[in-house]
Amino acid sequence: MAIVSVPVERAAAHPGGLSDIFDELQHNVDWDAQERIRLGVVLSAVGRRTYGPLLLIVGLFSISPIALIPGVTWACAALMLLLGGQMALGMSTPWLPRALLNLRVPRKLLGRFLNKTRPHAQRLEEYFLDERLCFLTTPPAVLLVALFVVAAALVTFPLSFIPFTPLAPSLAVIVMGIGMTARDGVWLILGMAMVTAILVVAAPLAAGAISIVF
Repeated sequence: MAIVSVPVERAAAHPGGLSDIFDELQHNVDWDAQERIRLGVVLSAVGRRTYGPLLLIVGLFSISPIALIPGVTWACAALMLLLGGQMALGMSTPWLPRALLNLRVPRKLLGRFLNKTRPHAQRLEEYFLDERLCFLTTPPAVLLVALFVVAAALVTFPLSFIPFTPLAPSLAVIVMGIGMTARDGVWLILGMAMVTAILVVAAPLAAGAISIVF
């Protein structure tokens, strides 16, 4: 399988990063080019930052209406798993499989969803984000965050057999992505707590879903 590298840098150390991400999506993606857009194009638009924005965008994909398209939930979970695994290994530059990056999604549907999401992101950064417990966003503490991202991704696969339940781990990944982007450890703790609760509640659900399917 062909692998491509997404060049990244560490996110700017300020809580205004969320608006910056939406600005980059607006300016770096040609939303009028075609009816469908590659996932890789969207990720590359924010790929220069680092893991936080990538996790945030993939998480937003997985809770958007696009996730109703067969295969998108698993593709997003696979991306989360890869990103979390590489964070855990201390890789500064994420590598993503070309097969996943070539996944095409409806341009207008994605654009409308991002436009509706941006005002909420602006309110978050204005009232709820700050640089707190920043040590959680750097090694070695970030290893713990990476393991929780991996856990959220893994539980998404069996939960995908139960309608709407994959939204829960995706929301947790979004929260952790916000925390990484804004260097806000409070949000990372919140995201990890969400994953813990999801694992406790979802374990019997996932086991039941797998037994029914197989």
